[in-house]
Amino acid sequence: MGIDLGTANTLVYVSGRGIVLQEPSVVAIDETTRRPLAVGEEARQMLGRTPGNIRAIRPLRDGVIADFDTAEVMLKHFIRQVHDNKAAVSPQVVIGIPSGVTGVERRAVMEAALQAGAREVSLIDEPVAAAIGAGLPVDEPTGNMIVDIGGGTTEVAVLSLQGIVRSESVRVAGDELTDSIKQYMKKVNNLDIGDRTAEEIKVKISSAYPGPEDDEASLEVRGVHMLSGLPRTVTVKSPEIRESMAEPLSVIIEAVKRTLENTPPELAADIIDRGIMLAGGGALLRGLDTLISHETGIVVHVAADPLSCVVLGTGRALENFNQMERIFSARSRDF
Repeated sequence: MGIDLGTANTLVYVSGRGIVLQEPSVVAIDETTRRPLAVGEEARQMLGRTPGNIRAIRPLRDGVIADFDTAEVMLKHFIRQVHDNKAAVSPQVVIGIPSGVTGVERRAVMEAALQAGAREVSLIDEPVAAAIGAGLPVDEPTGNMIVDIGGGTTEVAVLSLQGIVRSESVRVAGDELTDSIKQYMKKVNNLDIGDRTAEEIKVKISSAYPGPEDDEASLEVRGVHMLSGLPRTVTVKSPEIRESMAEPLSVIIEAVKRTLENTPPELAADIIDRGIMLAGGGALLRGLDTLISHETGIVVHVAADPLSCVVLGTGRALENFNQMERIFSARSRDF
């Protein structure tokens, strides 16, 4: 079983069946009894809309477990769900995690999976998994560059011969882009909006690079006016949203540039020939490939299915476990 344990979404791949689950990484908890009420999409619908005794929690922050008990509940629920709610299931699990996490954070992910019912857990760095899932030839002695923009982290890596040659992990990604939209609406329009509304703005009209279609796009946004305290509707345009996201986008661009600067010349030459591959949910941001290409001078490709790259990579690593043994960054039996 391969799992992309993401800050925003969790995807599960089962050997022989492919991707069988894609759910938001959210758990709704009853604060009185501490019992989980809903997991996944049902819990996401409750975000920002719950009474005082119910809390919708995202157990992962910046790509790592922030709430251990809730993460364990979520993993246990997803493992049972893909096995038709059979209790006595002990799968072998491969989990994709950010390359920049600490040893303690790696152990926390393994412990949560073992407590959730896995018999053995292997960890694979997300940029390696994303590169495998995107179809890059990571086992060849050529330079491959992957930029995986998830919900909590952006992973930039240069890979060759099943290993990471240079990498950088920054905790700026989709969540920060959403948050920058929220802050912009407060500062410029005096409008307080929720995470789901900001996410909707990002999906519908945001862009990273100016384009004729994007500059015409606009959206009516509803929220609470901060001065009057009353509900209010304002119209925002795509160029405004692009401006609001400029700061987090510049952090991502700088991480790409730093990785390229530190790449050995032979591998850098390969990257110029082959280009940079974009993966993760952030790769769906319109114009991001053009922006990175403009800033680096290197052609940028977007993966065929950017959201699924990491989980497809964990699945392929699982199905070719013995041949790909070197790519695992940690294994539960070694602890």
